[in-house]
Formats: sequence, C-alpha cells, structure tokens
Amino acid sequence: MAKVAFLGLGVMGYPMAGHLKAAGHDVTVYNRTTAKAEKWAGEHGGGFAATPREAVAECDFVMACVGNDDDLRSVVLGADGAFAGMKAGAIFVDHTTVSAIVTRELAEQGAAQGIAWVDAPVSGGQAGAENGQLAIMCGGDDAPYGAAVPVMDAYAKAIEHFGPVGSGQLTKMVNQVCIVGAVQSISEGLYFAMKAGLDAKKVAKLVSQGAGGSWQLANRADTMVDNHFTHGFAVDWMRKDLGIALEQGKEMGLSLPVTALVDQFYAEVQQLGGGRWDTSSLIQRFRKMNSEEI
Repeated sequence: MAKVAFLGLGVMGYPMAGHLKAAGHDVTVYNRTTAKAEKWAGEHGGGFAATPREAVAECDFVMACVGNDDDLRSVVLGADGAFAGMKAGAIFVDHTTVSAIVTRELAEQGAAQGIAWVDAPVSGGQAGAENGQLAIMCGGDDAPYGAAVPVMDAYAKAIEHFGPVGSGQLTKMVNQVCIVGAVQSISEGLYFAMKAGLDAKKVAKLVSQGAGGSWQLANRADTMVDNHFTHGFAVDWMRKDLGIALEQGKEMGLSLPVTALVDQFYAEVQQLGGGRWDTSSLIQRFRKMNSEEI
C-alpha cells in the first residue's frame, strides 16, 4: 500500500480520498477549510494537514481535485505548496479539470524537481465518486501512469492512458463537449414530448432502448420532467469546463458551434439562479420561455 496525500475535499475529492483509505492506503488530506479535512480524518481514520506542503511529506503519490487553474496553482506552488514538500520520485496525480496549458506548465516545473505528473481528470460526477465508479482519462509518461493505476483503482471503473502530459485534459474536453450536445438535444426532445401531450417519461424509456439512447437520457430524463436538479454536476462547473474547451478549440483553429451555443444557454440558466443546478437543467430554459413555473 502507498503513502498518499489528497488535496481538495469537495463533493468529488471527499469520497475519493475515503476510497483510498478504505483500500488500505496511508492517506493524509488537505482542504482549504481545515475543519473539513479534520472532519474527513475523523470519519475515515486518516490524517490531515494545515498546508499542502505538510500533507505531502514523504508521500509516494499526491492526488488533487480542486476547482480550476488558479486553485491548482495555489495548492502546488509557493512556500506552502505541494512542490515545496514533495520528495524526488513522487508522482503528482491531478484529477482537476483544468487547461492543458497549466497542466504542462506545472508538469515541467515538477520535472525539474524530479516529480512526475499525471493529469487524470474524471467523469462520473458526484455519484461516480461516492460509488467508486469514475472514468479516468490520463496523460503523462508511461512509468508514472502505470505506477498510479493501482492507486486510482480505489475509485475507478475505467482508466485509460491517452498520451503525454495534457492528453488527459484534452480528452476531458471531448467528454464535456459530447455531454452538453446530448443534454441540449434531450431537453428539446423531452419538452417536445410534453407539449405534444405525450408521457415524456414513457417516451424517454422507449427511446433510450434505441439509436436515440444515451447515459444522459437513461439517467436524467425522469428528473428533467420532474423539475428536479439537485444532483449531479453543476452548471457553474460545466461553464468553467466549456470555457477551457472553447479556448483550446480557438488555439487549434477549430470551431465548436454547438458547444458555444450551449454555453450561452447555460449562461441563461445561471441567470435563472441555476448555477448550482445539475447540467440537465437546460430544459428550464424552455419552461422559462413559456412562462411556466421553474
């Protein structure tokens, strides 16, 4: 078993760190709010630290799951950052969805200290983290990736390596682009069904068995019809990710018209007060346009 630090105890990191401890690893956690780290330690029996530097001391692996590029830099760099405390030969595994640019920047700085970097953003949402059923898309050199796989197995249902540092983040952008296109089309289809006087849940159940089926339709149709959006991945987080994808597309000279349009639709959902609603809340735009209760 490995000595592991976990940095960031949000809705994803908290259960992920718990799975590591349950798998028998020696786990120390850090969170910006120390009380939450102390709470985790009380529940799971691991240790906690007041700074990333203290948390990572003598660790073989450092896992992180924070908010965005700036949050990642803040836990990695500086006098109290992870790099200040990590030993040479340790592996940093970043589960945050961030830009490939910051990923490569930090990986280069880590390499200068003998620290390997694996970018490993995840898909599966809060439920996937809680159930240990995340899909993990990785970038990095073969050796550190291979070493990290048995540790990540504690909370994964699928792990895949896509190439050098940054490849995991690029793959996560593909994931998010595919999700929002699907959610928008499902929102249109379900609202169409409701306005046509059909039983939208029954329609979704049948359609999900054919060529129109998808994970989003199978798992979110009923709650979309029921106007229930307190689960899953928040709109605010998705807009952050779409910003990364659109900026990356621009750098590659690639137009992503559907993604750009759905990003604008999510901005409208935010204006409705739905920043913390699940991403399936795109259907609320139709209710708003038709003066229905939301």
